[in-house]
Amino acid sequence: MAAENLEEIVSLCKRRGFIFPSAEIYGGLQGVYDYGPLGVELKNNLKTSWWKSNVYERDDIYGLDSAILTHRKIFYYSGHESTFADLLVDCKQCKKRWRLDHLKDGKCEACGSSNLTEPRAFNMMFKTTMGPVEDPDAFAYLRPETAQGIFANFKNVMDSMSPKLPFGIAQIGKAFRNEITPRNFIFRVREFEQLEIEFFVKPGEDEKWHEYWVESRLAWWKNQGLNTERLKLLTPNTSELAHYAKATVDILYKFPHGFEELEGIANRTDYDLGSHTQDQGKLNINAKVAVNKESIAKLTVQDPPGSHFIPYVIEPSAGLDRGVLAILTEAYEEETLKDNKKRLVLKIKPHLAPVKVAIIPLKRNDSLLVEKAKNLKNAILALGIGRIAFEDTGNIGKSYRRHDEIGTPLCITVDFDTIAKSENTENHDTVTLRDRDTMQQKRINLSRLDEYITNYFA
Repeated sequence: MAAENLEEIVSLCKRRGFIFPSAEIYGGLQGVYDYGPLGVELKNNLKTSWWKSNVYERDDIYGLDSAILTHRKIFYYSGHESTFADLLVDCKQCKKRWRLDHLKDGKCEACGSSNLTEPRAFNMMFKTTMGPVEDPDAFAYLRPETAQGIFANFKNVMDSMSPKLPFGIAQIGKAFRNEITPRNFIFRVREFEQLEIEFFVKPGEDEKWHEYWVESRLAWWKNQGLNTERLKLLTPNTSELAHYAKATVDILYKFPHGFEELEGIANRTDYDLGSHTQDQGKLNINAKVAVNKESIAKLTVQDPPGSHFIPYVIEPSAGLDRGVLAILTEAYEEETLKDNKKRLVLKIKPHLAPVKVAIIPLKRNDSLLVEKAKNLKNAILALGIGRIAFEDTGNIGKSYRRHDEIGTPLCITVDFDTIAKSENTENHDTVTLRDRDTMQQKRINLSRLDEYITNYFA
């Protein structure tokens, strides 16, 4: 089971502290969201899982964190200044503005009118001035993708790490697009985060590696808990490809609003490194036609020695925010219990759960129980599995329901048997361990707790 209504997800996120509308006290900022106390944990856990899988567990991918403010020449030579645009139209009837390819049957989504303006191109990159004086030529862009920061640092990584083909550069970072019509909660927004790899290969081996990365990325999303039946692959028509792509395969997920792109795996050939190599630092940026001149830095590799060539690149690029939305959609489940009461539970994979374990003393403000529970929290925290919550509410039932809703896999109750002084008591030095998905409870000795939890989250 998964959420079929986006409003269910939006309500849960606001109520339980996952995601808030940005600047809500001033009416909100369209297409911009803030991650709350639990949302930032889920987001960080998904980033950690991606980084671990693609950087730590491999020997052929290196990490990078390039700047958000980007030199305008980078996006001039990459083609973004001339091609990174969507067609927009205005409704003459209700004055609403829309992205042309989002309209159904060529009608305004607000009023249904077909009386629209002629489509016109709108470049989605954000500009910002740099320096103390507002010089029209002194500006930079907020990057619309993290990829170009990787390409611009290709030579730096080559010189410092001396990698051999094939190898990749991975980056997690913010990107900014001035979307005409942000929509569907955090699916399409103006400020978002990307999980991106540029994997450099020899020309001629690109199709093999493209296929490899499609399979690898699909398997990874399944390991994050996404149901196979809600995932599918899409190969766009040649006419729909980006200007830099030889081929693309999109991984689609069935969000509440339908199947949409979760991640794209593109064969970018040598377009980007070639573009930056040809003209770097030599041209008049205002020239309409680039003049090929020798570059200051050749973004090439040698193989064999003395023979230079520009490698091809395979790019798996995922939207982190879309990943969070997919995880929440998949995990959302409303169950009917034996007493006909409803239970809302987020069945998030344990390694992604915002709170890994909740420690709950049976009685509120009982000094001995609270002290034991806090000591237990610190002991489990030292295991390094993530956030451990201490909850002194005094109502075990409500605590369980709250942690079901936020996806906490395990709740541990500290009761009077736990702190019993007599070692002859059957449950002396034990706690109650409750599983989120089955709701089953069992007693476990504190001496075995560390091992149990470590294995559970392994």
